[in-house]
Amino acid sequence: MKYHKIDSKLFIKNRKNFASQMKPNSLAIFNSNDIYPTSADGTMPFEQHRDIFYLSGVDQEESVLMLFPDCPNYELREVLFVRETNDHIAVWEGEKLTKEAAFATSGIKTVFWLQDLEKVLFEMASYCDTFYINTNEHYRAKVETETREDRFTKWLLAKYPAHSVAKSNPILQRLRSVKDAIELDLMQQACNITEKGFRRLLQFVKPGVWEYEVEAELLHEFVRNRSKGFAYTPIIASGNNANVLHYIENNQECKAGDLLLLDVAAEYANYKSDLTRTIPVSGRFSERQKAVYNSVNHVKKEATKLLVPGVFWKEYHVEVGKIMTSELLKLGLIDKADVQNEDPKWPAYKKYFMHGTSHHIGLDTHDYGLIHEPIKANMVFTVEPGIYIPKEGFGIRLEDDVVVQEKGEPFNLMKNIPIEADEIEDLMNQ
Repeated sequence: MKYHKIDSKLFIKNRKNFASQMKPNSLAIFNSNDIYPTSADGTMPFEQHRDIFYLSGVDQEESVLMLFPDCPNYELREVLFVRETNDHIAVWEGEKLTKEAAFATSGIKTVFWLQDLEKVLFEMASYCDTFYINTNEHYRAKVETETREDRFTKWLLAKYPAHSVAKSNPILQRLRSVKDAIELDLMQQACNITEKGFRRLLQFVKPGVWEYEVEAELLHEFVRNRSKGFAYTPIIASGNNANVLHYIENNQECKAGDLLLLDVAAEYANYKSDLTRTIPVSGRFSERQKAVYNSVNHVKKEATKLLVPGVFWKEYHVEVGKIMTSELLKLGLIDKADVQNEDPKWPAYKKYFMHGTSHHIGLDTHDYGLIHEPIKANMVFTVEPGIYIPKEGFGIRLEDDVVVQEKGEPFNLMKNIPIEADEIEDLMNQ
């Protein structure tokens, strides 16, 4: 892996927290992701399943984690299975985890080769009453591909039909949404790498540059700082492209007078950052562009203050909507009649700001978190308001990642990344 070794005490703590919420006499199982094919003998780059990584730190395919806190055989209370390595694999694919390396990574003492899984599981199943299976219940999930986890669950329940079944996901949603200090440090490193990329761009962007050239500059800076690359598919949208919320073609020329919306960020050690900035291609905002920009920035600052413990998701977005409505009135984009006659299900401000303001972020860009439960300290959220004006040929979105505090305003992990309009202009014209 490109990233520095993570202290195994993070994963030891995560397993302890998960085990404390399991039912008595139960066994939880977590699988690595598949390596997904493209065509012929091609494959996509491996991306580890975030749950097994969260609980073990193992970042390798064909790995399985089993947790059985009440197992009468003490050695089987935490078990890790990894693919057996050999000289042939080392030559063709690179070195895989040895049992010793798996222990050093995870803190799990009992490590078996994957070929022993069915035999060991048989003993563990004879002791337990309940299996915890790991289903994807994220509120944004839409999965059409059968995963390795899905296949394993089918096999497990067919093999052991008399066992009760429980779900790991609700436990993980709550645990993963509240970050440990080590996790916050990893996310800060991802944000710091993102900062390096953004500052590089401020010296690079000018009329005549193409969106894909901007993408290349970012990738260069991210990878040279130990990131695998982009935390998500980059959006590099000049001019009216910014009004397409998920514009990812990145194939147009950046022209004089246009704004360039950059929704781009780095990952580090599988932890994500999520940044949006909007900059003037020519190095200066027009008066109108700056007015809209400053309104978006004002909404972002005020929205950030609302992210405090105890607040509920729906209430937060209603309050942000009120702030945005006030700014749109000032800009002349809506009037009082629009507000008075608005549909409560789709308020007037939604014409120019149609997406949500925030989402959890962590191991996933849209991270785990139960949005019907109140916000807690050490949750990490994006704050990303925008105003999109197709008739005027530009859209503006600004976004930072912030950590909810026990008291006071959230801590901004991106506080060192330039955002004020005047600072952006000064840096672009050095």
